[in-house]
This record gives sequence, structure tokens and C-alpha cells, in this order.
Amino acid sequence: MSVTHTRRPRIAKARGIRQTMSDLHIWVGLLVGWILYAMFLTGTVSYFRDEISQWMRPELPFQEKVPDAAEVAQRMAATLSTLAPDSPQWSIGPPHDRSNVVNAFWRDPKLKNRRGLESAVFDPVSGQRLTVRDTRGGDFFYAFHFNLHYMSPIWGRWIVSFCAMFMLVAIVSGVITHKKIFTDFFTFRWGKGQRSWLDAHAALSVLGLPFHFMITYSGLVTLVLLLMPWGGDAAFKTRGERQVMNAEMSAFVPPEKPSGTKVPLSSIETMVKQAQALWGTGNIGRVTINNPGDAQARVVVVRGDGGRVSTSPQYMLFDGTSGRLIDVKSRVGAAAETRGVLYALHLGRFADTVVRWLYFLVSLAGTAMVGTGLILWTVKRRAKLPDPENPYFGFQLVERLNIASIAGLSIAMAAFLWSNRLLPGSVLERAEWEIHIFFFTWALTLAHTTMRPPKKAWVDQLWLAAVLLALLPVLNAAVTQRPFWVSIAQGDWVFLAFDLTLWALAGLHATLAIRTMRHRPKTRPMKPAQKRRLPTVLEGEGT
Repeated sequence: MSVTHTRRPRIAKARGIRQTMSDLHIWVGLLVGWILYAMFLTGTVSYFRDEISQWMRPELPFQEKVPDAAEVAQRMAATLSTLAPDSPQWSIGPPHDRSNVVNAFWRDPKLKNRRGLESAVFDPVSGQRLTVRDTRGGDFFYAFHFNLHYMSPIWGRWIVSFCAMFMLVAIVSGVITHKKIFTDFFTFRWGKGQRSWLDAHAALSVLGLPFHFMITYSGLVTLVLLLMPWGGDAAFKTRGERQVMNAEMSAFVPPEKPSGTKVPLSSIETMVKQAQALWGTGNIGRVTINNPGDAQARVVVVRGDGGRVSTSPQYMLFDGTSGRLIDVKSRVGAAAETRGVLYALHLGRFADTVVRWLYFLVSLAGTAMVGTGLILWTVKRRAKLPDPENPYFGFQLVERLNIASIAGLSIAMAAFLWSNRLLPGSVLERAEWEIHIFFFTWALTLAHTTMRPPKKAWVDQLWLAAVLLALLPVLNAAVTQRPFWVSIAQGDWVFLAFDLTLWALAGLHATLAIRTMRHRPKTRPMKPAQKRRLPTVLEGEGT
């Protein structure tokens, strides 16, 4: 008697949560990684937005001592009464320890573009309008960080928001995927190919994990009214109710209807001194004068962001003709205050020099986290390719986008700074041409990746970035009156720190170029079963 044994079919093992999260982490990071890298890097340098703007306007004098904001406001009111006597609104941004000029704007009813705004920079001591080179300075990097460029700001913010959501998913799924992420933080293995890139990615992720989560989440909160406007629309239906909502989030006080009766302004200096007595001498953010020279004139003195981790509006409202204090705005509701705290944490404007450098370094680690994740995708898959020298189209596309997005962006940002020093001041729309050169250079780096083998393209672009960054202080010394030795003698730490940072970044790019030149990838022969698998969509065939 024989017994027939039937073989039970093998049941495929269900994928675990970490495997599922791993796939999610990989693909959400890859699909928007190139935009995320640009957002992170431009956002990182924006923590020194004012210092970049100073460096890009070398004609401005070195500021040894910050002038008193009350005296500057009075002086600027006299200047604007001559420059823009018919304007319904003046707004004066006094100098501070990071800005050596007065930034002022006023409304001109004759202008139909830019919402009727005219702006200029002024000498805080003389009150005279300064003639400086036309440049967006650090404001370009700041705006690109959340608006992108060459498109409507609304569309740019939608794209940025979409990428930020993917980043939030990548952070959470990355923590779930890497069960030993905190252990691996203390383990780094050099020269191990894929293992080294994974170690770097894990270490950079853990180093600033709370910061990365905070920056991503708070960035989404700053755009919450764009992403989810329905709550506000339902709660605030009338125009008056919406003005109340805006007043909870902004220090903007709309001008009242002018009376038509000419009345001179009271002492602006006295009003600002009252605000200084409440908030401190160096903590005046902006002075706005509505209906100057009219009986309905109002003066709004806005508190600066220093010393408080919130951007919720605080201001003092004065009658512009009598100097009488009308209102003091010192607090907002809980929801608006929560938004103000998250906004302040994202921008870091409350930070002193030491905290700002910490913001910069941890944010730079976040940039590197995104970059190493993109590179890890190609390193991991190259070793498994049947022919690593002739990869499929999807792999080549990712690899070239990585090179242009990482090394190419450094070149483009350096070219932006070079154009600031080399473009003649007589060029029409000079500030826009600096930006055009940035994007044109960036596009050239992408074109370059298609004409060189990947490794050589990496080396070429990393070396070019290193050279451009290293020579920028030399170029500055040759074409301006602010060389680094003069900065040392004057104690001008803005220009000196800028040059030293450029040299440090040049050294970083040179180190990466040398290590890339010396790297010898290790490939493993594929198993026959792996060779017979079906190609995926990314490999060039549809499903």
C-alpha cells in the first residue's frame, strides 16, 4: 500500500510594515527629491539673507554702530515728505545689527504694477536715497525657497507644499524603516560603497531629526490658508470678519479714508521712543505712517522679532497729528499665536548669531540628508545592474538629475554671486539678469551631464563649484573696495565671515571631488533569476 504525499503550495510571506514603509520612503523621496534639495539649500542660506544682501551691495558703508531707530524714523519722515508727499502710506524699516540701511517703501497711486509700491534704500545717518547696484540679494534665495521662479507664486507655493508633504511622509516612513537608525548614527564605515552612503544618510537624518520634522511641518503651517482655506471661509464670511482674521496674523493696519484737511505730523521720534520704552531700544521692526500730512494720519510702530519666538503681530497705534496713543496690540488668540510660534521657528528671525549658525548647520545637514538619499538610490541599484556601464534609461535619468541638482545647484548659486560682481551697473533690469544667469548656468550643468560619463560629470562639476567658490573672495577684492584684509582691519564681520564661509564650502566641494575621483565601485554578478525579471516602468517599458 502506497501513500501519496501531496505538496502544499507555498504561501508567500506577507510584506511587513517596515518593508512597505521602505518602499514608500524610497519613492516619495525620489520623486520630489530634486526640488526638495533645492528648497533645503536655498532655505538654508536664507538664514543669512540680510548678510547676503549686504555682501551683494558692497557700495553700502560699513556700519560700526546701529543708529537709534527713533532718530532714523524722524529723519526718514522728513525725507519721504519731500520724495513722496502725495503717497497715502509710508513704511520705514530702520537699520539693525544685520542691516546697515533703511529699507523703505511707499504707495504711489500712479503706479499700476506691483500693487502701486515703490521702494528704495536710504542712508540712516543722512536720510538720503542711496545709489547701489540693482540686485535682489539674499531675497532671491528666500523667495525661491517657497515661490520657485518663472511662474505664478501661487503655483510655486502649491508645488512647494506638495513636496513638503512628501518630505513629511519620507521622514516618518524613514524612522519606521530604519529600526537601528539611532544605533547606526554612531557607526560610520568609510569606503564601503552602498553601506557608507546608507550610514551617511542615517547619521545626517538622526542628527537633526526633530529640526527636520519641525521645519517641514511648520513650513506647511505657513501655507495652511492656501492649502485648506475652507475653515477660514466658513468662519469669516464678511469682509469685516476677514479683516479681523488678518489683524490676528499681520501687523498691517489699513489706512482710513483721508479727510482732505492738511495737518502736519507730530514727532515720529517721540512715538518710537514710547515703543522703545516698552520693547527695548533695538527692537523696532517697522514704522508705518498712513495718510501722512492729513488729519486722519495714523502711525503704527511694529515690534521686531528679536527676543521672542513668535511672529504674531505686536504694535502701538498712534494718532499721527497729536501723537496720542490709540491702541496697543500685545497679544492674539491661541490659534493665531500657535501659527506665530511655528512661523517664527521656521524662519528663525528671533535667533542671535550663535543660534542662527546652528540653524544653518543643522539645515545644511538636512540638505545633505536629501542629497545622500538621492545618491543612495543610484548606488544601491548600480551594483545590481546586468551591465553597470550601460544602464537603462530611467537609471540614467535619475543619475543625471542627481548631478545637476546637487553639484549643478552649487555652481548656479556661485554664478549668481559672480554675476553680481561682474555685471555692469548700467545693465537694464540688472537684478533680473543675475537671476537669469543663475538658471541659465543651472541648465548648462544639466546639459553637461549628458555629454560626460556620470563619474566624470560629478568630478567636473564638483571641481568647478570648488573653484568658483574659492575665487569669489579674490574677485571681490579685485573689483570692490571691500577686500578681506580691509574687512579684518575694520572689524567688518559680515564681509569677513562671508569670505571664510565661501572658502569652507569650496574646501567641502574639493574634498567631495577628490573622494569621487578615488572611488572604485564594487559590482556583484547578478543571479540568473534576477536577469529574467520583467522590466519596470522606470526601465523604459510600460505595464
